[in-house]
Amino acid sequence: KPYPGAPPPRSPSKLGDDQFAVTMKQTGASSRRKSRKAHFTADSSSRRKIMSTSLSKELQAKYNVRSIPVRKDDEVMVVRGIYKNREGKVTACYRGKYVIHVERITRDKANGAQVNVGLQPSNCIITKLKLDKDRKAILDRKDRSNTGSVEGTSLAGVD
Repeated sequence: KPYPGAPPPRSPSKLGDDQFAVTMKQTGASSRRKSRKAHFTADSSSRRKIMSTSLSKELQAKYNVRSIPVRKDDEVMVVRGIYKNREGKVTACYRGKYVIHVERITRDKANGAQVNVGLQPSNCIITKLKLDKDRKAILDRKDRSNTGSVEGTSLAGVD
């Protein structure tokens, strides 16, 4: 039995605090607070999309695609920050921290050990893609030259 002056029991139709993500619009909130919550509590598949990187001008011209989620074994060039103009292969995509690790971009710790530096994917451009059938399908789907009305076009023969 509830104590005197207790609020009435909750109706089962009302949503609790733990059901926040279900009630928020899928398109995202305009509120800073809700946008930050959505960003920092995003699941891995959403983080993959957020960790997209622009393609180089040559690749943009070749595939008619501006950006794509970065993955391990892509080759990138850093275009912002203290590591600007450094190139290398992506060794890890650390979705938990929203960073990528690039080979040969390291720093020395106080004890002499070398550690990878986390770079934001938005500060890099992809210079060479690691292509497999799934990646080709993504490029084919995002290709802006065919607007969906052209059937049978494929990147199957593209390296």
